[in-house]
Amino acid sequence: MTTHVVVMGVAGCGKTTIAEAVRDRMGFVYAEGDEFHPKASVDKMRAGIPLTDEDRWPWLRTINQWMRDRSAEGESTVVSCSALKRAYRDVLRKDIPVFFVHMVGSEEVIGERMSKRKGHYMPPSLLPSQFADLEPLEDDEPGITVSIEGSMDEMVARALAAVEEHAAKEERALAA
Repeated sequence: MTTHVVVMGVAGCGKTTIAEAVRDRMGFVYAEGDEFHPKASVDKMRAGIPLTDEDRWPWLRTINQWMRDRSAEGESTVVSCSALKRAYRDVLRKDIPVFFVHMVGSEEVIGERMSKRKGHYMPPSLLPSQFADLEPLEDDEPGITVSIEGSMDEMVARALAAVEEHAAKEERALAA
């Protein structure tokens, strides 16, 4: 049985930190969703131009295929991916069960964190467009919302507990 987790949220919310913690704690194969973006999309974001849905569809399909390929090999995965809209999440979970961990925090706190990042192509100026596009998880979507408040260790602990609980629940369902 494989488990597939997408750590989602706006830029700067801690997706990579959480996804790496899931990889390290649970042994899942990890992918940084940003690395699946074509160069043209990275160039747009670097220039401060928000991506359109048309920019995102091929990127999301590529991530979905990557998870399905790993699943076929018997590997569980964790991916950091903004997954801002429900339609995007629907693409990500096409033909594969995905558990979403939505990292949430205020625009002010996340903007402050983004302003301290070094070497990332996503400028803080695009954060308002991300919040404008954000559609929180709906009740019928498999996932959990995790606050970014508090220390990094507290945030990681909350997210890991949610993923571990989900994986255990999947194993129990499979055994039944």
